[in-house]
Amino acid sequence: MTELTTLKQTITFLGINLGYAILALVISIVALILIDKYIFTGIDFITEIKNGNLAAAIFYSVILLFIGLVVATALN
Repeated sequence: MTELTTLKQTITFLGINLGYAILALVISIVALILIDKYIFTGIDFITEIKNGNLAAAIFYSVILLFIGLVVATALN
């Protein structure tokens, strides 16, 4: 009987973690869109990255990492 209870707890815990991961992903995407739209209005990062601008690619990836760190910290 204890094995079934442990299995239910494990599945519940994994489900909760999956929900938090999906919530973090949605928050990250919304934050990235808002940052791109309202803070860096004069720069189109996607076009710059397609044109081979390495600095824009590094800066955009740092923004993604920062958003992920903030969301992960907030969810803990």
